Amino acid sequence: VQLQASGGGLVQPGDSLRLSCQYSDMTLDRGAVAWFRQATGEEREFVGAIFRRSRTYYTDSVKGRFTVSGDRAKNTMWLQMNSLKPEDTAVYYCAAHPGAILSTITNSKSYTYWGQGTLVTVSS
Repeated sequence: VQLQASGGGLVQPGDSLRLSCQYSDMTLDRGAVAWFRQATGEEREFVGAIFRRSRTYYTDSVKGRFTVSGDRAKNTMWLQMNSLKPEDTAVYYCAAHPGAILSTITNSKSYTYWGQGTLVTVSS
């Protein structure tokens, strides 16, 4: 099982950025794929997730600005980030848990597979 995240970069406040995560060899019909982020000196935090291929969930700080979507045929997940703020600066990780249950999708410890991370820097 592999996950590959990409799309990070340096942007200005208010800009948009789209991250991609391609994964292989997984059936996620009854699981979750998610984005987490980790700022320097901080714990890894949940950003958003797709649960059982159709239901999306977000942390409060990104609701209305970030959108998680996926293409089942391409085994790809995206994180569209709009109206970026300096506090969104972090390394962003995609993760997958083929057998996730809803109550655990925001907990990083419940995810089995992780991508390598991509750095997003929001700065003027």
